[in-house]
Amino acid sequence: MRFVPQHIVQSTFKEMNLYFDSEFTGLHQSSTLISLAFTADDYREFYAEFNDFNLEQCNAWISENVLKHTRWINDREANTGSWQQDFQTFCYGDSALVRASLRQWLDPYDTIEIWADCLAYDWVLFCELFGGALQIPRQIFYMPFDLVTLLKIKGLDPDLDRESFAGIRSDKQQNHRHNALFGRKIAESLLSKSLDDVTFFYWRW
Repeated sequence: MRFVPQHIVQSTFKEMNLYFDSEFTGLHQSSTLISLAFTADDYREFYAEFNDFNLEQCNAWISENVLKHTRWINDREANTGSWQQDFQTFCYGDSALVRASLRQWLDPYDTIEIWADCLAYDWVLFCELFGGALQIPRQIFYMPFDLVTLLKIKGLDPDLDRESFAGIRSDKQQNHRHNALFGRKIAESLLSKSLDDVTFFYWRW
């Protein structure tokens, strides 16, 4: 866990970049969310796991590489709910609970831009969590930003090894490469390394 100065945790940034990743039950039209994670430029984090995803859609690869590395899904005695620990918010439960908890977590920000790595499925499933793209929280800019495109524009191989480029290594526990928490950490680092000399422009409406 990184050290975060208390004055940063308590800050009230109104315009914010969020780094997003999710895990889901397959690359197909009826896929369902297993977990999702966000981190913000003010160091706040949100991590949720779902207990209502379609287990029947999970093949052997997903079971071994995704479900095995979740925090609560494999614990039959895990309690559902939403709770805070320092600057982190955690949630475990059904889609309705995760949606409500995430709305509350997003509430302090007036304007949000979302960045993610190879986000085609992630973004659609995120929108579906709220009932579709026209129902996402009002402060989220409706166009997400894809780090794959950014890498291409910067003259980098879009398929480069994310961990090596970001300088972050996965392990068999929370930093497993197919855990949403690790994915959003990679996304944040990719953006930082690719755009360290760029000023962000936030949309207002």
